[in-house]
Amino acid sequence: MDTSRGFSAEMELKHLRCLTAVVDAGSFTDAAIALGVSQAAVSRTVLALERILGVRLLHRTSRAVAPTPAGVQVLARARLLLSGAEELVTEAAAGHARLHLGHAWSAFGRHTTEFQRRWHHAHPGTELRLVRRNAPTGGLAEGLCDLAVIRAPLDLRPWSHALVGHERRVVALASDDPWARRRSIRIDEIAGRTLVIDRRTGTTTLNLWSGTERPAVEHIHDIDDWLAAIATGRCVGVTPQATAAQYRRDGITYRPLRDAAPVPVHLIWRRQDAHPATHAAVALAIDLYREEGNGPTR
Repeated sequence: MDTSRGFSAEMELKHLRCLTAVVDAGSFTDAAIALGVSQAAVSRTVLALERILGVRLLHRTSRAVAPTPAGVQVLARARLLLSGAEELVTEAAAGHARLHLGHAWSAFGRHTTEFQRRWHHAHPGTELRLVRRNAPTGGLAEGLCDLAVIRAPLDLRPWSHALVGHERRVVALASDDPWARRRSIRIDEIAGRTLVIDRRTGTTTLNLWSGTERPAVEHIHDIDDWLAAIATGRCVGVTPQATAAQYRRDGITYRPLRDAAPVPVHLIWRRQDAHPATHAAVALAIDLYREEGNGPTR
């Protein structure tokens, strides 16, 4: 018979707090003082926990109390659970005091540092934390952030969203590639090369090439793998300008890509659970892109 559901329904944090208090204090009397309850209440709570778990947890003598072997195991797990509960309360209490901004590759690119500086100045009571997650929604779907910067093609219908700006595309090359000596690259020229693409979060797809000639493709799954493949010289990459600003590497050169549509930059967030600072973050991002002349078009 599976009684785990009944056990979990009956056991409460107060049982675990009582057990740890008795062991830490060394007696039921001192535990009662520490908890601010009667000695009888402490005794009843520990007995109730032993009944729920079906094992004896404490050796009781007239002078001391010590955990049984089973009690030692339960005590260790109880401390972990209590610590986790305390962290949960702390995080919940501080929830709106922090704004977690997710992104897959490069946050706001060259605007990232300025965004952080202006945010700290304008909203000192709301700590900004950047979260990098190589996932289509930058960690939003996984619950890792409050809003996320999105560049990759994504169905935005499940999310609230705002277009904050656009970014030009650039070509990433090995620094010893002959193209690295040029000022810019035409998009049709890429068709004769091998293109490295991140299918999960990348902004580049073969739809950029409308003709029949398209580049060969090598797939990767992360920005570090993308950079490594390009550095070997066997591949080139096409990416938003933000990548060039965020990931300057020895052996990698970025050149402007001509005749390619810019990349839209969106902020997305959950419809039913928007952080109170969401719209302030959207407004700041729009201002930064607009100052550069790449703000959202109307």
